[in-house]
Amino acid sequence: MGSLDAAMTSSRQLRRSFLDFFASHDHRVVPSGPLVLSHDPTLMFANAGMVQFKDVFTGRERREYRRAASAQKCLRISGKHNDLENVGRTPRHHTFFEMLGNFSFGDYFKREAIAYAWQYVTEVLRLEPERMVVTVFGGQDGMPPDTEAAALWRELAGMPPERIVPCGAADNFWAMGDVGPCGPCTEIHYCLGEGPVDPRGFGQEQSPDGRGWFELWNLVFMQFERRPDGSLEPLPAPCVDTGAGLERFAVVTQGVLSNYDTDLLRPLVDRAAELSGRRYGGSSSEDDVSMRVIADHARATAFVVAEGVFPDREGRSYVLRRIVRRAVRHGHRLGIREPFLHEVVGLVVDRMGDDYPELRERRALLLDVTRQEEERFRHTLERGLALLDENAEWEIAADGRRVLPGRVAFTLYDTYGFPLDLQQVIGQERGFGVDEAGFEAELERARARSAGSKVGGAAVDAVWHAIASDTGEVEHVAHDAERAEGTLLAIVVDGARVERLEAGQAAALVASRTPFYAEAGGQVGDRGQIALPDGSARFVVEDTQAPRDGLVVHVGRLERGRLCVGDPVVLEVDHALRSATRRNHSATHLLHWALREVVGPTAMQKGSLVAPDRLRFDYAASQPLTEAQIERIEDLVNDVVLRNEPIVTEVLPLEQARARGAIGIFEEKYGAVVRLLRIGPSLELCGGTHASATGDIGIFKILSDSALAAGVRRIEAATGHNALRWVRGLQQEVSAAARALRVGPRELVGRAERLVEELRERERQLETMRRRLVAASATDLEQRVRSVDGLRVLGAVVEAGEPHALREMVDRLRERLAPAVVLLGTRTADGRALLACGVSKGATSRIAAGDLVRRAAAHVGGGGGGRPDFAQAGGQDPSGLDRAVAVAYEMLGLDPPGL
Repeated sequence: MGSLDAAMTSSRQLRRSFLDFFASHDHRVVPSGPLVLSHDPTLMFANAGMVQFKDVFTGRERREYRRAASAQKCLRISGKHNDLENVGRTPRHHTFFEMLGNFSFGDYFKREAIAYAWQYVTEVLRLEPERMVVTVFGGQDGMPPDTEAAALWRELAGMPPERIVPCGAADNFWAMGDVGPCGPCTEIHYCLGEGPVDPRGFGQEQSPDGRGWFELWNLVFMQFERRPDGSLEPLPAPCVDTGAGLERFAVVTQGVLSNYDTDLLRPLVDRAAELSGRRYGGSSSEDDVSMRVIADHARATAFVVAEGVFPDREGRSYVLRRIVRRAVRHGHRLGIREPFLHEVVGLVVDRMGDDYPELRERRALLLDVTRQEEERFRHTLERGLALLDENAEWEIAADGRRVLPGRVAFTLYDTYGFPLDLQQVIGQERGFGVDEAGFEAELERARARSAGSKVGGAAVDAVWHAIASDTGEVEHVAHDAERAEGTLLAIVVDGARVERLEAGQAAALVASRTPFYAEAGGQVGDRGQIALPDGSARFVVEDTQAPRDGLVVHVGRLERGRLCVGDPVVLEVDHALRSATRRNHSATHLLHWALREVVGPTAMQKGSLVAPDRLRFDYAASQPLTEAQIERIEDLVNDVVLRNEPIVTEVLPLEQARARGAIGIFEEKYGAVVRLLRIGPSLELCGGTHASATGDIGIFKILSDSALAAGVRRIEAATGHNALRWVRGLQQEVSAAARALRVGPRELVGRAERLVEELRERERQLETMRRRLVAASATDLEQRVRSVDGLRVLGAVVEAGEPHALREMVDRLRERLAPAVVLLGTRTADGRALLACGVSKGATSRIAAGDLVRRAAAHVGGGGGGRPDFAQAGGQDPSGLDRAVAVAYEMLGLDPPGL
């Protein structure tokens, strides 16, 4: 491996040089694992290079190699690694970044790891040794210092003692958790800037522009197992896990001080500057911070959306929404008034798509999702401001400041999509607080209402791990057979392994060979039976799951007899249910193909459910399908069905399948070898069971197309007998409706249209009557009007009942009496008090509606506020309404009527 010209090193060259260096030292170069960790509930996103190897380090998984190197996509925006608020304000912090790493799984240890790292930075990157120091673990809390690493740095790198710095556990001791693998770290630090370097200055903070010491590479030596009592036991096969940010390598090789000035980010910063019409100065000014935030967040947005996460209100989707909306907010403060973030995301695709092909493959989708979310946010911002202006429910803090109640804040978030952090920002600008604790309580209640559970969850994970370790992978013949013979390997009852199962007991069984398909890829698990060869025992399989790769678990109940571990068994899948599932699964592939033909490549699959009785398909879209599009999709699918083409399956390497144009699914985790399904014109990667020919599908019918989440829609459809039953049911409903309206089925639409028009006319008549009543009430109220210095004042309790009616009455009276101050109160149907105040534009300098309504609200036990020309309030004590409306007169020095 030759050295690089540091002055000419692009980030692509750096990434390649790192991987090539370790490949030349017998490391397997492993592609980046996904950002979205569907199989690891402990992490929201991958935040380090070792994440995809976690099970290898813990011994739960074995691979054919013991040395690896990778460039891993990482996102740090949740948990203890949450860098969001520092992004753009420091030269180093990011949400998205790439971590380069080399790993040893019980192969080499400290000597080789230190030698490789030093060789790479000095011989390949050609960094000056005198600008570097290393840190080692100096010992703490009874844990011994890592004298071995210090000695190796002296021996292998010629590092003098003053450049080997001992540090405590916070910086130089790594642990996977409270118990489990752990060990000391050694770090390489580099001093940025010009002139001689004094290692005695190590530990001082970097200057705001990035000069000074910063961590370049961290080498973790997993050599201990921490026991529950806190003691450390040496691991029989110590491991190495290293991590170095590509952005940091780029800084030192490209001769800049800030990560944002490297070729990874500076083009994005410059694009943000261009879109805003402002100049980027590389300083700590708020404008420059905003441009850096946009650059960082555009990268994060591109990579997260490319893995199938769309902006929404929960989990990863909410994290993405925060990223997008934070970038848009910074664009707004720079004066960008039109959607822009999708343009920066497009530049991310242009610059990184060669190294991460998923960006190019999904370019249209990335731009579409980003633009839609920005447009939604801009609309949400306007709507949210209006809702806050109209809000009548406020609490008063001890210091007299208004506080938005947690329940109201949650309603703004849950119903109107107005994020909590945005409410807080607006509150800072307008001088009110937000009850965050109340909001979180409402959020937890909502989560509790929607929470669910899944059979075989984390509580029995250790059991499945033990069974998998004891038995190895079972022989899985679901693609070839519906009946198989095997040996009963394990019985699990209530999360514990047992040797025997009696009639009536519920359990989960593992057999050495099975034809059952375990739930995966959207296809439900098979049902059927497991029996002894003589039929004396019969276990009814109600579901099939795969709690671990290679392990198939049959969930159900023993109907009769007795089963014991070691028994020979016959496993048989329910043929009718399997056949119906096959039809639906093959139809799902054709639906995906037809949808992309009709709507375009942005209609990417987001998820699916394939069951015997139904299929549903979630896809990326912002608009519903038209009737013409639905008919066209049905026609395309049914044309392929009628041709009765054979369905062809191939097993081949993943890269070869992708080279043929095969489509993969966002959420799926594919191995090195995959199953490729050709169903007519559809070519997809899939591990599920399918029909033999397209004609087996019978008939395909779309039942509905509905919105599922922001940017995601759901199609429900049926095939075969299920489709026929749906058509017959619809026929029966049409006939029943026609009989009820006393017309024939073909006259039903005309009759319904006439009835709707009659109903609308009645509603128009009722609205006219209501407006006349409001006008009459306004005339009656004029006798309560008082005047002062040309300003007319009215305060009254009315029968309005609802906020919109009260507001309309205030608006009419303010316009009729102008210039005027109008304060009206009403009692709602649920017994609360409502107040609304309107002040003519020309009179707001004399009295503000918000001040008036806040004082009035005190008489009804509530609070409120709003704009100078209009404000609302609410309270729990309607008995004080008369005193409340009298405030309008009192604040202007008038006596209220009747007092």
